Amino acid sequence: MSMRTQGLVLGPSSSSPIQNPKTPTFLTPPTYFSSAKRVWLKSNYSFSSHSILLASTNLRHRNCVVKTEHKVVSDIEEDNLKSKVRRKNLAVFVSGGGSNFRSIFEATLNGSVHGDIFVLVTNKYDCGGAEYARVKGIPVILFPKNKDAIEGLSTEDLIVALRSYKVDFILLAGFLKLIPTELVRAYPKSILNIHPSLLPAFGGKGYYGMKVHKAVIASGARYSGATIHYVDEHYDTGRILAQRVVPVLADDTAEELAARVLHEEHKLYVEVVAALCEERIIWREDGVPLIQSKENSNDYR
Repeated sequence: MSMRTQGLVLGPSSSSPIQNPKTPTFLTPPTYFSSAKRVWLKSNYSFSSHSILLASTNLRHRNCVVKTEHKVVSDIEEDNLKSKVRRKNLAVFVSGGGSNFRSIFEATLNGSVHGDIFVLVTNKYDCGGAEYARVKGIPVILFPKNKDAIEGLSTEDLIVALRSYKVDFILLAGFLKLIPTELVRAYPKSILNIHPSLLPAFGGKGYYGMKVHKAVIASGARYSGATIHYVDEHYDTGRILAQRVVPVLADDTAEELAARVLHEEHKLYVEVVAALCEERIIWREDGVPLIQSKENSNDYR
């Protein structure tokens, strides 16, 4: 485009993604796996475009033309990158309000994450995360099955259910149960967890929720943060994939520190899941996972 060009330039909107038509939008009771009846609702495509008005040829507007052209090219390159990678099917595990689950779900809708949440798994069927999933039409599975309960799935049935949804990755977002060895082996290098401290500090059995933040403050640590790691057969011992640091202030309460860490969790988890779905996780020879930069394939973090 000439820098003298005036008029109307139309470009694709990066804020209005096309929703995946294969995303199921049906409701499922906790005993869905024993039922042969399922209700499927078709998803609708959503299109929009934006326009950019170039009305002058002075230097200031010429700069706008150049920046606009670069933005359009950037959008096209990103779309081409995603078109070469299949959208991933995600399962999220929660035990509470599921704020990280909500952040990831919203990111799948706005195009930040090249994947879709096909099912939510919870050990508390009436928790906030499960209620949100049902409102959004995401199937909810109760796991693990209690000894005296009729509802809920065994580990074996859960694996079969996840495979029926063709789940690629499992994301733990405040799930307070230890993941069974059988599930870890069924999904090698495919299960992530987020923990509200800088692992390996303040991790392991018993370190969850507000207990973590109280322990951090009591220790005198000057920094805390969020860690995303791969899940193995133990609590919080899998390979670390990403971390985000926050300061611990001299007069912090556990609640204040928790809020600061959670704010970073929401951003970090979306960034990591985006890299996961775009197949930008690279494993170093010594077994350490790294995230490949979207802008430069030779940069890692």
